[in-house]
Amino acid sequence: MIIYNVTIHLEDSIEQEWVNWMLHTHLHDVMNTGMFERYEFCKMLTRQPDETGVTYVVQYIARDMTHYERYRDEFAPALQQDGRNRFGEKFMAFRTLMETVTQG
Repeated sequence: MIIYNVTIHLEDSIEQEWVNWMLHTHLHDVMNTGMFERYEFCKMLTRQPDETGVTYVVQYIARDMTHYERYRDEFAPALQQDGRNRFGEKFMAFRTLMETVTQG
């Protein structure tokens, strides 16, 4: 399995609007591409003492690299642009790709 991990740090001022958009629009749009089998949407509870804002993590699970690469090439640019259009510079996303070695 391939895990597409997106860590998003956002300003406190947009948190509620952003979470609502994620829950009611973006997560559905990503899953409707058919490239992922499931996702987990998490709020990070730890933060540095002087850190402002809030951080969320979304992990999308793809069956294989072919599915992830198709998502990246065909669907991700428009979906990412939608977030930038809505929230501008009030958030920052960091993306990583992982492969499952084993599950317990």
